[in-house]
Amino acid sequence: MRVIIVGAGQVGTAIAGDLAGDHDVVVIDTDESRVDELQYEYDVLTVAGDGASLPVLERAGVEDADRFIACTDEDRTNLVACGAARTICDPFTIARTKNVDYLRTWERTNDAFGVDYVVCSTLLAAETIVRVVGLPAAVNVKPYAGGLVYMAEFEINEASPIVGQTIAEADRFDSLTFAGLLRDGDAVLPGGDTRFEPEDRVVVIGTPRSVQLFAADAAPEKTPDEADDIVVVGGSEIGYHTARLLGKRRFTPRLVESDPDRARELAERLPDTLVMENDATDAEFLDRERIDEADVLVTTLGTDEQNLLTALLAKRLGCRQIIALVDNAEYVPLFEAIGVDVTVNPRQTTAEEILRFSFESAAENLTVLEGHQAEVLELELEADSPLAGRTIAGLDRAIPGSFVVGAITRDRAYVEPRGETTLEAGDRIVVLADTDSVEGFIERT
Repeated sequence: MRVIIVGAGQVGTAIAGDLAGDHDVVVIDTDESRVDELQYEYDVLTVAGDGASLPVLERAGVEDADRFIACTDEDRTNLVACGAARTICDPFTIARTKNVDYLRTWERTNDAFGVDYVVCSTLLAAETIVRVVGLPAAVNVKPYAGGLVYMAEFEINEASPIVGQTIAEADRFDSLTFAGLLRDGDAVLPGGDTRFEPEDRVVVIGTPRSVQLFAADAAPEKTPDEADDIVVVGGSEIGYHTARLLGKRRFTPRLVESDPDRARELAERLPDTLVMENDATDAEFLDRERIDEADVLVTTLGTDEQNLLTALLAKRLGCRQIIALVDNAEYVPLFEAIGVDVTVNPRQTTAEEILRFSFESAAENLTVLEGHQAEVLELELEADSPLAGRTIAGLDRAIPGSFVVGAITRDRAYVEPRGETTLEAGDRIVVLADTDSVEGFIERT
């Protein structure tokens, strides 16, 4: 498959790195030095120039493209680039935007701007935050099968009650599968006798309720029955959408915004949120408003430096859980080092969403786990699928590689994936596979 990527920033680089091994990738960017770096780093073709320019697109060979991905930091550049590509050929076009209005416009007709799919990084980041708020112990949460199934990733520390237990001992939930462990840079597909070790990241797949129950086992100190007091610091667009989505889930968050005009606007737009006009670094204000008693504090300020300072203050105050927006992925280890529970990188979430549409296959939903060690994907079995009619235990004879079937849904109902369970046409299956096995699994589905 030939993929044209416009934009060699963090999003474009992540996508190029993931696809370069199996696809014909061309990256376009105005920064000549950056495209030279990518050419040597990932062995991809590169073109220096404006991705919205027809001559540049022709030099990149866009007429043979199967996928055209525009993911620069400029919304209008991305939309124009997709429209320009469509004047030459008919690839599947994906545009990244930050402005939610562009997404809403596209949703009305699905062919606005000459774009087949619009990925809004602002909304994706807010949705990620809200999912984590609902499951405080998790460092990564993703819904599958229309929300019937959750994939969640938990970091196991030395104090966790399950350290030293085997998978068999911890397996107390009928509708939960221990799909994988991320350990020392590798993906481990666990057996019943595999023991949890400190610093493991365990990936579980199951119903939302079973995932919540496991969270209480793995990290009881971080898993209250309900997050009653949620504070959002920063009235950015991501902060606004985080508070709005929390309101839709019947939470009543508090939002702190220092700019008077923006605070007034947010108060009018967020009827389910208490908007407080103040500086979140004001210790007297934090004490007066009892921010230290918050179940969750989310910082969504405009810069990583501001979010880092706010997270430090929240940590000193003793907030139960801290979620921080981190724009630069290189800063994530720093945030984690000071005790931030969850970091959300809008660029990474955007790259993952775009990757879902970068395969010519049945994969409908895909999550790349940290370090590209493994991927979780959702597939619907067609009537002619070679997997239909096979038991889960018999899949290894049909599909080589390392994978675990984590969940099955059938007629909008959850089906427990056991070795004797027979797959049927129309089933949706959620699978964790190591990165080397993903393409083979998709091709045989």
